[in-house]
Amino acid sequence: MKKVLMIAYSFPPAGGPGVQRTSKFVKYLRAYGWEPVVLTRDDNNIPLKDESLIKDIPEDVNVIRTKAWDLSAYPGILGLVGKLIGRKILIPDSERLWEIFSRKRAEDIIKSHNIDLIYTTSLPYSSHLMAIHLKKKFPDIPWVADFRDEWTNNPYILDNPYNPIRMNIERKMERKVLQTADYLITNTPVMLRNFINNNPDMNLDKKFCVIPNGYDPDDFKILLNGSNSKVNNRDDNNNGSILVTSDNGVKYLGVNNKNNDGFRNPSKFTITYTGAFYGRRKPDIFFHAIGDLIKEEKIDRNKLQIKLMGSFKKEQIQKLIDLHNLDGVVEIFPYIPHEECLKHMISSDCLLLIEGAGPGAEAFYTGKVFEYMIAGRPILAIIPVNGAAAMLIRETSTGLISDCTDLKGTKDNIEILYNAWLKGENIYSPNIEEIKKYERNALTAKLAEVFEKATR
Repeated sequence: MKKVLMIAYSFPPAGGPGVQRTSKFVKYLRAYGWEPVVLTRDDNNIPLKDESLIKDIPEDVNVIRTKAWDLSAYPGILGLVGKLIGRKILIPDSERLWEIFSRKRAEDIIKSHNIDLIYTTSLPYSSHLMAIHLKKKFPDIPWVADFRDEWTNNPYILDNPYNPIRMNIERKMERKVLQTADYLITNTPVMLRNFINNNPDMNLDKKFCVIPNGYDPDDFKILLNGSNSKVNNRDDNNNGSILVTSDNGVKYLGVNNKNNDGFRNPSKFTITYTGAFYGRRKPDIFFHAIGDLIKEEKIDRNKLQIKLMGSFKKEQIQKLIDLHNLDGVVEIFPYIPHEECLKHMISSDCLLLIEGAGPGAEAFYTGKVFEYMIAGRPILAIIPVNGAAAMLIRETSTGLISDCTDLKGTKDNIEILYNAWLKGENIYSPNIEEIKKYERNALTAKLAEVFEKATR
């Protein structure tokens, strides 16, 4: 079996959606002839920790951890100074110290484990810089660079650009990665197009491919009494519901699920959001729409429940709650373990997806949209209507879409979903064949194909 060194700063027990892309690859790679050896940071003082994600990693996979050099983890004023250094001084990101001080360990791993290929994933972009260093030491070992997000064209950098000197440095770093890597991967077709269009002199279309994020049916075993489960095709007698088969029979994902009664309130129309709000990603339009529908008596506030789960500035959410008179309607949760989050999702009546408008916003979709697709509940999407996420939802027939600046369209979609709930109608009919394309196992097979091309 060939061996791949996977350099991934973000790895379980670290939490968050970005972590799952690499951990799922690690989970399934052996089935395609590749033995992963993971180089990541230590698990001390991880700011967002989720022990439930460790279950994806086979116990005998070699995971090698090095000191994180996270300056923001120091207590008190030292942590504030460290955060300032990480944001303002270290280029391209605060993980640069980890990258520099972990190079020697990476070299040792390549020698001692007979590594056949190097894989790096960003964020952080520093992971790719480590691979540039390794290519100089081991020029015959191929390197595959995976961009979960764009770099200098990232919407959050475009909204808050660095000074011209730093931007020039980062552009040169980015081009060096694009030139040096043997193969390149992006998360969405729009990101791929952007990389190619922004670097017309590099013929990137010859070594770039798209492998999106996805969903793992195994994550939904928590719904089942049995230990063996898989996602099957839809049952045409049940309006396209996604089925889960267990050794105890068939249950419908998100429908009449007795295992999760403690999460479900059948007397209330429940909208659930998982993730975070920051930068452009704001819930203002959504709260405005809900507030208007209640005032217009198109929604009964006593029959409405909104769950927000993730990383939020509570004072900002509270201002919106007060502004639109939604006290008692909105419940705010902190970050919760992934498995528990899934239970809330499948026990909801619709799942809220929000992305902000602006340059570059059309290029990406968040990892949670794939779990939304498989959760068996319609997606209420307030996103750029011409973006990658909107394209995905249309192709899979998994939700209703309004533009992130369209108040009327958002209100209309909420009202459609609410009225269907009131009448007990199932208006959710997903395209199962399209959804199955995004299963993590199948996506790992694509990654293995890229590895084989690189080694040839």
